[in-house]
Amino acid sequence: MDNKTIILTTLNAAWASPGSVIDLFIDSFRRGVGTSSLLRHLVIVAFDLKAYEQCVKIHPYCFALPTKDVDFSQEKRFQTTGYLEMMWKRLDFLRLVLEKGYSFVFSDADIMWFRNPFPHFYTDGDFQIACDHYVGNATDLRNIANGGFNYVKSNDQSIEFYKFWYSSRFRYPGYHDQDVFNFIKHDPYTTDIGLTIKFLSTTYFGGICEPSRDLNKVCTMHANCCIGLHSKIHDLRIMLEDWSSYMSMPPSLKQYKALSWRVPQNCSLSLLSP
Repeated sequence: MDNKTIILTTLNAAWASPGSVIDLFIDSFRRGVGTSSLLRHLVIVAFDLKAYEQCVKIHPYCFALPTKDVDFSQEKRFQTTGYLEMMWKRLDFLRLVLEKGYSFVFSDADIMWFRNPFPHFYTDGDFQIACDHYVGNATDLRNIANGGFNYVKSNDQSIEFYKFWYSSRFRYPGYHDQDVFNFIKHDPYTTDIGLTIKFLSTTYFGGICEPSRDLNKVCTMHANCCIGLHSKIHDLRIMLEDWSSYMSMPPSLKQYKALSWRVPQNCSLSLLSP
């Protein structure tokens, strides 16, 4: 991992309290294979003062990104006005990071990091994104993207794409950034700017929507499709317990692919993508 690539996540007060999502996120790096050293490259972007104050207690690299006259400290329910504002602010900030010349891995804080993902990124992809549903081909636009995890190289194509993505919110009012991406990935302009999009296989980058079935390969697991903070925390803890159980097994037993996650539990199956 070079010095011009950083790992970013965002945080508000609702996810920052002790024992909440951010603690589980950092804990996963410490328990993962080849991931603890990646914490040196992690910057936590705090949307409010309470989140920033908690961040500096648990991690050395925190960045305050408050918004005047907007309170991002409370839990933002999916698709509410506050949620949409926070998602679009995040996207515009990521554009600025690219313009500063930094490539990044963006990871929602409700993603558990179990292995170093960098060996599984494509060398020829400008923009690489996880999926809620992966159809088996990294370039197939039928893949259903999940905006909570992506690896983006800083170049002219990616910067122009982020500008286009952010401006497209006006074409699709009421939609969040992930939905808008799934619209504009088909837009001719995305092709015209020369952006190379790669979709990341759920074999390595899974989630509750479509879990990584092989614990010998999984890099990250996302609590996507999980609505409600308490349900999310519960199932993230179960993920960490399952991982710890797997890691404690002798190598001969780890090869059995019958091993599986015990999630979702509190996250309703009715919320999962097909």
